Amino acid sequence: MDRQKMLAEESIGKLLMKLSVPAMIGMLVQALYNFVDTIFVGRGVGSLGIAGITISFPVQIFVMAFAQLIGIGGASIISRSLGAKDMAKANRTAGNIFTVVIFFGATMAVLGFTFLEPILKLLGASPTIMPYASDYLSIILFGTFFFSFAMATNSIVRAEGNAKVAMYTMLISAILNVILDPIFIFGLDMGVRGAALATVIAQATTAFYLLYYFLKGESLLRVELHDLKPNRAIIRESFAIGFSAFVRQVSGSVLGIIMNNTLVLYGGDVSVAVFGVINRLFMVFLMPMFGINQGFMPILGFNYGARKYDRAMEAIWLSVIAVSIISILTFVVLFSFPEVLIGIFSRDSELISEGIKAMKIIVLMTPLIGFQVIGAGMFQALGKGLPALILSMARQILFLIPIVLILPYFFGLNGIWASFPIADALAFIVTFVLFLKEMKVFKVKIRKAGEF
Repeated sequence: MDRQKMLAEESIGKLLMKLSVPAMIGMLVQALYNFVDTIFVGRGVGSLGIAGITISFPVQIFVMAFAQLIGIGGASIISRSLGAKDMAKANRTAGNIFTVVIFFGATMAVLGFTFLEPILKLLGASPTIMPYASDYLSIILFGTFFFSFAMATNSIVRAEGNAKVAMYTMLISAILNVILDPIFIFGLDMGVRGAALATVIAQATTAFYLLYYFLKGESLLRVELHDLKPNRAIIRESFAIGFSAFVRQVSGSVLGIIMNNTLVLYGGDVSVAVFGVINRLFMVFLMPMFGINQGFMPILGFNYGARKYDRAMEAIWLSVIAVSIISILTFVVLFSFPEVLIGIFSRDSELISEGIKAMKIIVLMTPLIGFQVIGAGMFQALGKGLPALILSMARQILFLIPIVLILPYFFGLNGIWASFPIADALAFIVTFVLFLKEMKVFKVKIRKAGEF
């Protein structure tokens, strides 16, 4: 079935499954390679190696944030343009995405490497962590160009409904990274530098695969040289829509910096490693719901652009149900088996003991996270930048960061861990209010269109 016809006519349940499952698999495998990276580093280098990776992670999050700024924003335009049968705009948007991420990737690599040590100090690297963080980040920065290009371009592939290719890009990167990790870390005795090199090679391979996909002509889009010329209107709209995703990711980067510095102050280097381990576990368990969100957004964007509001509404509710089930299961597993899960990364008794306490506090409001993910994704797909921005800011910027800065003064290290469930609960309330408001708008559109 033609992909445009598929988005317009296939049953929503079947369509959501078709687009979400590959995205879920791809994102889960993607998260697994960070997970495996940390396991190999923990086993081969120790808790200080894990802490070094954790300190460096905010930089990687920032790169991801910019890639999503242009990638998700542009993908929303492409989905709606395909629904409205405006191929010229869809092609122009894809070309502009290519241009912006190439420029950003090169600039980020040069600036990051030039100011490496000041950046690591800002990120919270203690004297004992600094050598490990420097070894890791100095190599990761060279892969910034490939990482940003692959992530943004992957959004284009998903926007045109080709979920399988989007999944393959993630599988290629993840599998290659897992193969290279033990070779570089243990076989060549490169430590954290080996983990970083494996990641960069994997990302470069993914970027070349995506480039081949477009050059070969397998895409619905046909990007010509003139489409690469920056178009202010398209870039402005892409930034406006993608800004919410950018803020969410950047706030994660800012949170990482604050967490690293606060953890060193109230807990020490081991606490930084604990946060790194728990963060990797959350990434693995929560990625399936982000996969559903990635599959859901092009369905919603296309059908909204085609004025098929009943199908758009059905996609929203099915997605909410699916991610809520995943959220609840995530809570049950993480709360019930923290010792087993943390023990995968390290045999350090202090890290395991502190990690168990932290995990049981952090996961308390995990069942509410799925609804927040779909809420933010819904507004992004609809092209409504302001509510998407509010939801992206709510959890981390409006709630979590201020709470992390305040609670430790009264409760020490436990105050840091308790900040997470408090922020999750408050963000859920904001999401619920905006979601209900948008549902009223949908009902009006459906009634006017005579589709219900």
